[in-house]
Amino acid sequence: MYQAVAAATTMGGVPTDNVDFVVTLDQIPRWIDAESRSSLECENEDHSYFPDPLKSPEEESSRNGTISRFPVDHEINSTIYLWRGQPWNLDVDAVVNSTNETLEEAHSSQGLHAAAGPGLAEECATLGGCRTGMAKVTKAYDLPARRVIHTVGPKYAVKYHTAAENALSHCYRSCLELLIENGLRSIAMDCIYTEAKNYPREPAAHVAIRTVRRFLEKQKDEIIAVVFCTGTSSDTEIYKRLLPLYFPRDKHEEKVAIAKLPADVGDENGETIIDERKIRIKPLPKKTIHKPLEAPVELPISDVGLMQRNSSYLDTYLDPAFMSLIKDPDQRRQEQWEKTAQAQGGWNCAKMLGFGDLGGPPLSAAEEYSLHSRYLSKANSLNLSEIAEMKIVYRGGVDSEGHPVMVIVGAHFLLRCLDLERFVLYIVKEFEPLIQKPYTILYLHSAASLQT
Repeated sequence: MYQAVAAATTMGGVPTDNVDFVVTLDQIPRWIDAESRSSLECENEDHSYFPDPLKSPEEESSRNGTISRFPVDHEINSTIYLWRGQPWNLDVDAVVNSTNETLEEAHSSQGLHAAAGPGLAEECATLGGCRTGMAKVTKAYDLPARRVIHTVGPKYAVKYHTAAENALSHCYRSCLELLIENGLRSIAMDCIYTEAKNYPREPAAHVAIRTVRRFLEKQKDEIIAVVFCTGTSSDTEIYKRLLPLYFPRDKHEEKVAIAKLPADVGDENGETIIDERKIRIKPLPKKTIHKPLEAPVELPISDVGLMQRNSSYLDTYLDPAFMSLIKDPDQRRQEQWEKTAQAQGGWNCAKMLGFGDLGGPPLSAAEEYSLHSRYLSKANSLNLSEIAEMKIVYRGGVDSEGHPVMVIVGAHFLLRCLDLERFVLYIVKEFEPLIQKPYTILYLHSAASLQT
């Protein structure tokens, strides 16, 4: 079984190839206490196998003197550790396993199942798999940790770079959310991206570090330790260079990081910002006092046309940038689904929701009732727990008038991870108790915190 390490090991070194030892947090130097602070000053060396986004002189000159997007925070820094070695040897509350959708042992992080014992694979087989960007938790069995959090990283392709970034960010955030939900406070995170999925290491490290930073900014009272674990010297060097950008330990590192941070460091959750998906809000027109309505007056056709043309004054209140997005990405994608569904003769959203074929006559009341009954019956017969775990739609208490509130989180709607037919069935099932009385829908365009 595991033995305790007698002497502390240095950050970045591998103490031994023997896995039967336990390393406690007090034996790993915290990031804030690390001696070496020269990682930001290696000006002329290219440590990466990937084009370094930090070395753009145009960005460097344009951001000098601006306010830091990641200011020094000693409380957050005190929770960060960097460890060269396997996380399975660490005495922490939870360790992260990077795996595939079926949670198979062959695709899990190297050495995990051998260290944890056969019980881990047996429990994984009962979980029903896991979707990309999501996470599930199991016991840790023979490991020093209390729990293992399994997550599925995305496959990478340049064409879908933004989708892969956001799915990877969702992996790290899902792991941290599960940590808190299970009453745990320390976690060791192996590199979730893998060579098998072709994710470039340095861009992935940016996503990992900034996502953890943004999460800790909101939940630093709930987490006492996040250990970044690296398996190779190249990964260790990447983390040593990037950690000061997102977790600066003093004002000097903060100042240097302002110039070296990439242009896109994500939103408040660390996810990549997509301009066309931003919600644009214009202030309402000034309130005007309207005269009492008078009896309608029959106008000549020419006067009616003139009145309609004069109504164009409303256009002054519309944002041209917003109006230019007449066909946003979601609308285009929906049209593609509908065309594909019609071509294949399969189901489509319009049919399932009771609107009949697009362009065809609407359903009668009896047909709508029959269709709704069939889908409700089917939804009640299925286990849709994986849809519920995605937290796209869920009950959120009641509003000020006592009406039930349904919360919809747009950022959790990961198209590539979702079975749309099962999602529609889940919606039918969740809304069934509410549709006979008034209720409120709260739509959140970005991800919600755990307190929301």
